[in-house]
Amino acid sequence: MSRRQPGTLARPAAAALALMLAGAPWSAATGRLAPQPDAGPPAAERPALQTAVGPPTPQTTVGPPTPQPTLGPPAPQPTPAQPAPLPAIGQEGKDVEWVPTPGVLVDKMLEMAEVTAEDLVIDLGSGDGRLVIAAARLGARAVGVELEPNLVTLSERRAAEAGVADRTEFLATDLFEFDLSPATVVTMFLLPDINYRLRPTLFGLRPGTRVVSNTWDLRGSDTDPDAPGWPPDATVVLDPCPTWCTSLLWIVPAKVAGTWRMDAGELALEQRFQEVTGELRTAEGTVAITGGRLRGERIGFEAGGVAYTGRVVNESTLRGTLETPAGVAAWRAVRR
Repeated sequence: MSRRQPGTLARPAAAALALMLAGAPWSAATGRLAPQPDAGPPAAERPALQTAVGPPTPQTTVGPPTPQPTLGPPAPQPTPAQPAPLPAIGQEGKDVEWVPTPGVLVDKMLEMAEVTAEDLVIDLGSGDGRLVIAAARLGARAVGVELEPNLVTLSERRAAEAGVADRTEFLATDLFEFDLSPATVVTMFLLPDINYRLRPTLFGLRPGTRVVSNTWDLRGSDTDPDAPGWPPDATVVLDPCPTWCTSLLWIVPAKVAGTWRMDAGELALEQRFQEVTGELRTAEGTVAITGGRLRGERIGFEAGGVAYTGRVVNESTLRGTLETPAGVAAWRAVRR
């Protein structure tokens, strides 16, 4: 039997040592590798594990990014409605600033116009509504024409507080565009140039309509604001004076200019506002008319020492009485 070379191991021992060093379990009793549990076939030979998977999840097709809206300036927010400013004495208006008529003069103006429950009063430039309310307290129906909305609002509130809202109305409109024809009384506190512009409209109202103005009259012409115009039928000046103290009254006259046929002749009349001139023509001759004057539909004049008084009836007839030294008689004239 051959001998081992020093420093060498037998082949089986060397193999076992190598396995032990590699970590393989070694049985010293048998001098063999310890049996291992069955680890199954090598990984390369194992079937791949299958995961239960349903149908593939559809993938969302991604297009270009959604464009973002371009942000401009923020949208304007609605402005809350602002309450009308409270009126202030002296506030500017379209035609005239607001200055109220003193209460004592309001009463005098309505007294001069002899306002009753039968009247329709229209106040031009009615301001805070004081004259309209005073007229309604006398039983009249009354309308205030006022362009400034805050004054209209104030007037409506004051009328309601006074308990006369059912007999009053306040309109925010231009006084030059308002129909005055239904009025039996027109009142105003305006300025001289406004009065002058209103004069033709006032003169054209129904005969007998009363017009009352605070302070300013109806004089003037196109070229001269101080030219004689329509003189008042009555003027009252309060004493003591409460800042504004003059009330002027006009009674719209009937229109009588023209020729009128009478039993004994004819009347040829001329008219300037409420003043009447002309002549009476008879078989005995022609005499001038003096002292002629109209007050609404009533007329009076003298001719040849005879005093005539009468009334205009239906715009086409004059009828009345005449007074002579011999007595009183009836007279009549018809428009030709």
